[in-house]
Amino acid sequence: MELHTFGFIGLGLIGGSLAKALKRAASDCHIMAYTRTVKTVRDALREGVIDSICDSPSDPRFADCDCIFLCAPVGSNVAALDQLKAIVGAACILTDVGSVKTDIHQAAEHLGLNGRFIGGHPMTGSEKSGLGYSQAHLFENSYYIITPSPGTPDEWVETYRALAASIGALPLVLDYRQHDFATAAVSHLPHLIAASLVNTVHDLDSDDELMKLIAAGGFKDITRIASSSPEMWEQICMTNTDNIISVMDTFIDLLTASREAMCNENGEYIYKMFEKSRDYRDSFASSSPGSIKKTFRIYCDIVDESGAISTIAAVLADNGISIKNIGIVHSREFEEGVLQIAFYEEAPSKAAAKVLRDGGYQVWER
Repeated sequence: MELHTFGFIGLGLIGGSLAKALKRAASDCHIMAYTRTVKTVRDALREGVIDSICDSPSDPRFADCDCIFLCAPVGSNVAALDQLKAIVGAACILTDVGSVKTDIHQAAEHLGLNGRFIGGHPMTGSEKSGLGYSQAHLFENSYYIITPSPGTPDEWVETYRALAASIGALPLVLDYRQHDFATAAVSHLPHLIAASLVNTVHDLDSDDELMKLIAAGGFKDITRIASSSPEMWEQICMTNTDNIISVMDTFIDLLTASREAMCNENGEYIYKMFEKSRDYRDSFASSSPGSIKKTFRIYCDIVDESGAISTIAAVLADNGISIKNIGIVHSREFEEGVLQIAFYEEAPSKAAAKVLRDGGYQVWER
């Protein structure tokens, strides 16, 4: 089974990134798309992300597709699935990219599309949303969960696996119910926790916003995902409710136990809690994908003079070291101001630390 012509309903962060990734993997593929916002699809056409524009999910041109990705909110995807049913051929793979699979699978079954629908969930993303933030490399080394419906031909599943692998992702085939419970724990609950942490600081902060001022790297790391789309996360929470509540109950029990241990001055419990979490967290692969992706950072002492930052950036560039972000740390955990340099991977972080130390800079790795 060969996939050459692709259709998209929606071109947000994931849909746009997927279209770009497919173009990068096979530049001669043909991509058509429909988006609710006309400007989005026109921008995508102008930028070469897609090759043609469809007027609606029921546009007859979708009949030419070998595979159609539903990349809109869950409710819109279900409606589009109903419209596409009468248009696409029997050999067209219908799939989605949603974080929750149960609703879309049940809708596909209700529409008589078992065997033709394959759920998909690329476990990657950003706190940003929209086509403007899409990136062809977004899926590299991230799990791409594939959830076949009953009766899906093995050949279709293998074709989908190969497609996910071709864009640099790590395909993993799961039952959709197993998927929804696992993502409730490793993706959905963390977003709720991040939002709750940010709102806790917001509600407790003083009028001069001292907490906001001194919020440092650790807090920002674990709350980064609180900047995600409220619309998307409302739908996720409303469609995977039972699973999220189940794992949330366990989390609340553990949090309550920690509170009771502190009230009872039970330091041994607190120690063992952190020891257990440390050992399990350290057993994760350093490149393990997930909601809270690790950013590797080094801190470099610099002289307060014009050109200091650009000099360091040039040193790293001359040594072929790519960085994610660079800037002065304003909320300081150090006695003096330092330059914070962030990396996507551990290897360039280590290499940068060595290069800068060899150049006479004082460097901390944290």
